[in-house]
Amino acid sequence: MRFLLTGGAGFIGSHTCVALLDAGHEVVVLDNYANSSPEALRRVEKITGKKVTVYEGDCCDAEAVSRVLDSEKIDAAVHFAGLKAVGESVRIPLDYYENNINSAITLCRCMSAHGVKRIVFSSSATVYGEENQPPYKEEMKKGTCTNPYGWTKSMIEQILNDLVVSDPEWTVVLLRYFNPVGAHESGLIGEDPSGIPNNLMPFICQTAAGVRDRLSMYGNDYPTPDGTCVRDYLHVMDLAEGHVKALEYAMNHRGVEIFNLGTGEGYSVYQVVHAFEKVNGLTLNKEDAPRRPGDLPESYADASKALRVLGWKAARTLEDMCRDAWHWQQMNPHGYKG
Repeated sequence: MRFLLTGGAGFIGSHTCVALLDAGHEVVVLDNYANSSPEALRRVEKITGKKVTVYEGDCCDAEAVSRVLDSEKIDAAVHFAGLKAVGESVRIPLDYYENNINSAITLCRCMSAHGVKRIVFSSSATVYGEENQPPYKEEMKKGTCTNPYGWTKSMIEQILNDLVVSDPEWTVVLLRYFNPVGAHESGLIGEDPSGIPNNLMPFICQTAAGVRDRLSMYGNDYPTPDGTCVRDYLHVMDLAEGHVKALEYAMNHRGVEIFNLGTGEGYSVYQVVHAFEKVNGLTLNKEDAPRRPGDLPESYADASKALRVLGWKAARTLEDMCRDAWHWQQMNPHGYKG
C-alpha cells in the first residue's frame, strides 16, 4: 500500500514512516517544516534503507495537496499536520483554529476529489475533557477541552464524523494518543521541540544534557499516590506501529472507528524522573514547583479495544522510553540542527 502522511517529518510522523516502511508499505510525505526538519526524513531513509517520496507544502493550500494527489497513487492518508503546542494555542487561538481545522477540511476536499476516501486522524486524549474519569474508554461522551489545541482535535473529529454521514464511502479512523515519548532505538530520529517543550520527557532530557539548569516538577499535592500528575506514557515506536495497524484496518472497513493508543498504565512525574535517573545512571537537578493551570491529576487509557480489534498492544517499557529518549538527546544535543 502507498500512504500519504501529512506532517510526516514531525516527531510522530517520522517514526510512523519507519514503521510503515518496515512493514513493507510505501510512504509519501507532505510537510511545510513549520515544526519539523527535512533531515528527519533523510534519517528515516538511512534507518530503513528505503525511499521516502517528499513534497514540501502546506496542507491548508489546496493546490499543494492536489499536486501530491495528482502525482501519486495514494491508498489512504494519515493526517498529522497541525500546530500542537498547548500553551501557544492559548496565546494565539485564532491561528490554531484557522490552521488545524482548515488543513483537515482542505485535505479531505482534495482527497474526495481524487477518489481517496480513507483517512487516519491524529487525535488526542484531551478530547475526553475534565468530565470523564480515567481509564478513558472510546465510548465515553467527549468532554470539555481545556485549551484551543484540544478543541481543534475535538472539532476535527466531529467534522470527520459528519463527513462519513454525508458520504458513507469514507473510512475514518480516529486515534486518540496519550503521551508519546522516547525515540527510535538508533538515536537517529526523535523529538526535536522548537522553543519550550510540550511535555515532560524533553524537559528531563534537556536538563540531563545541561541545556536547562534544573527540572521543574509542577505540583506535588494532587490526589495521586505520590502527589504528582499521572499520565499514560507511550513509546513513540509503539504509537507508530499502532498507525500501521490502523491503516491496514482502514483498507478493509467503512465508517468511523475510534481507538485509544496508550499503555493503559499511568506513571507519575516522580516515577518517570526516577526511572530516567536509574536507567541512565544520572542524577538530575530538580525541584518541586507550583501547579500549572489546566493540568488534570490523572490521565490514562483503556487500550483494550485496540488489542481486540487491531491486534495492537504497547510492548515497550517506561525504561525503554527513558533509555531511547536519552540516547537521542546524547546523539543530537541540538536536535536536527547538529
